[in-house]
Amino acid sequence: MYQISLVTAEEYSLPVLKQAVARHFSLLPQESLRPGMKVTIKPNLIMKGRPEMAATTHPALVKAVILHLRELGIKDITIADSPGGLYSKPLLMGVYEQTGMKAAANECGAMLNTDLGSKVFRIPQGKVCHEFDIIDPIGNADFVINLCKLKTHCMTAMSCGVKNLFGCVPGLLKPQLHYRFPEGEKFAQMLIDLSLLVRPGLTIVDGVDGMEGDGPTGGVPRHMGITAAATAENLYALDLVMCYILGFTPSQVPMVRCAIERELCPKDWRQVDIQGDRNAVRPLENLKKPATKKLNFASALPKPLSAIMDRYQGKLSPRPVIRVKDCIGCGRCAQICPAHTIEITKGKAVIVPSKCIKCFCCHEMCPAKAIDIKSIGFFRLFSKYSES
Repeated sequence: MYQISLVTAEEYSLPVLKQAVARHFSLLPQESLRPGMKVTIKPNLIMKGRPEMAATTHPALVKAVILHLRELGIKDITIADSPGGLYSKPLLMGVYEQTGMKAAANECGAMLNTDLGSKVFRIPQGKVCHEFDIIDPIGNADFVINLCKLKTHCMTAMSCGVKNLFGCVPGLLKPQLHYRFPEGEKFAQMLIDLSLLVRPGLTIVDGVDGMEGDGPTGGVPRHMGITAAATAENLYALDLVMCYILGFTPSQVPMVRCAIERELCPKDWRQVDIQGDRNAVRPLENLKKPATKKLNFASALPKPLSAIMDRYQGKLSPRPVIRVKDCIGCGRCAQICPAHTIEITKGKAVIVPSKCIKCFCCHEMCPAKAIDIKSIGFFRLFSKYSES
């Protein structure tokens, strides 16, 4: 039986979140957690950003989890992630400071990972990828808590439990995986393979304030008022339910679609046993969707138009476009681009469209938010037709 827990939480106050975390632990079996274990908390720390931007996991939820672990007698607790860009100590410390993780660790007695080591692990049951380089605090942990942020996402439609584990891959090896698997379906299968390797013992979703629009970093905060959780075997059912709450069908979220195909979760969220506040499971109203090529608008068109869309979708699909006036010429996009299609010319970033694989890494990592996701006019017309 597939089972998750869902608990409402309307604010980021520590008492509210401590109660929510305690409820999740009481609703889900956690027999494998015990004193003496080395536990790693893996939040979403995609970039330097204040908690109120809703791009990263909120530090108040991290604190609530750490405090609960301490009540269980667990003392060896590490906060770790590999943000976008170089996997370096200066970058990590800057991210920890800006996202509130440094303060959370200091106040609750947890450690911040500064170990830059990693190790290759094989995954025999991998479908498209059979080995991954994994950062040491994840690879060496006895128990991993996947503390993800609920967001829309320009490449994968949704970022939640499975997508958050991409941060277990160190630094610029992530763009290499983007380049190896540029097509949405294979990229999603790669993420499923990664999740089966990491197999977090517990996943907790930060959906108090999530992100809508052009996430994972370029969208806007959206109050959702929920937290959710699942043990290792129910990670995919958790993503399925969150997919429904964001208003997507399973076919529109490639990781969920692939999980269903691989029989890792049911086809319908109603087949999931939802413990806790089940009445809160409903689609968010008027959620802003990402401008992503991965949503299959063509499937809703009449067959002749659908065939045209299928044929030309690669040319018509959204792509990153730099707003030159706002570009600060920092070179972060060029550094992160897996296909090496971006150059800094006269202090401004320039994308070579013909080489772009549309992974949107540049859009994710631009500190100035100077990269938009745009599509050509009549693709927008087809999109509106399919939504009507």
